[in-house]
Amino acid sequence: MNAIIIAVVQVVLFVFLAPVLIGVIRQVRATIEGRAGVGIWQPWRDVRKLLAKNPVRATDSSWMLRAGPVALVVSSLLLCVLLPLVGTIPLALVPSDLFVIVSVMLIGVVALALVGLDGGTAFGGMGSSRHMTVAALVEPTLLLSIYAFSIPAGTSTLSVIVETRLLSPELIISPVSVLALVALSIAIMAETARLPIDNPGTHLEVTMLHEAMILEASGRDLAWLEVGSWLKLAVLLGLVSNLAVPWGVVTDFSALGLLIGVVSIVVKVLLLGVLLSVGEIFLAKVRLFQVPELLAGSFALAFLAVTASYLVA
Repeated sequence: MNAIIIAVVQVVLFVFLAPVLIGVIRQVRATIEGRAGVGIWQPWRDVRKLLAKNPVRATDSSWMLRAGPVALVVSSLLLCVLLPLVGTIPLALVPSDLFVIVSVMLIGVVALALVGLDGGTAFGGMGSSRHMTVAALVEPTLLLSIYAFSIPAGTSTLSVIVETRLLSPELIISPVSVLALVALSIAIMAETARLPIDNPGTHLEVTMLHEAMILEASGRDLAWLEVGSWLKLAVLLGLVSNLAVPWGVVTDFSALGLLIGVVSIVVKVLLLGVLLSVGEIFLAKVRLFQVPELLAGSFALAFLAVTASYLVA
């Protein structure tokens, strides 16, 4: 029952937090660039407006254009349930295992690519092709980087990994941890279509990845696609924050502990969002043909982290 309560709290919290995170990222970037910005609540207004509109779909589109956005949202909500964000008390039936998490993420990746293809446009097909190419390069890095964290814990269950790092703070500042965190951060930037892999604010055809796939979506379909993408970014930032700074995570259920866990994850995610927006000011999007080189570098860092963890052990 305690695990179910924490899972429900995580879902409700991140459904409300994800649009605020996007609003904070956009507002901080606008402030640094000398613009007024639209405020941190604008993503909420956009979603509310889109949910009130009926989608316009091509006459020859298939059921995938209807099911894809929902599949993306469901996969992101499953990540909210499975990842150790507010607490590390795992569900009995569905563990927060590394391979389960990556498989759930892959559902959303494939659903988004199929939505881009189903529109039948050149831009959609181009974006889906690039999206799947990046995904094929990112997934091994995600597996290896988190596997490096799992070696000291002796398990691939993420909740146990976070608890191990909480009980053994020396693991946090070890070279293995630093290498794995850098590799994981680069992989997450690619997975969530952020700079320098993709520019979420562009509509230039030759550079679009994420925007190209949702170009034909509108109304409720576009709202679900945006919410699913925002949720994925929020929960992955939450995972990185708990791996880097595990303090505040609930390990023994109590009302006070749950409150501390909620406050700590909100602060950590929003702080990472601010750092992300500041970092993107100084980053330029790399050329498409340089993306495999960047992701290969992150894979090399993850491989070094795994190798070093065995040598240290």
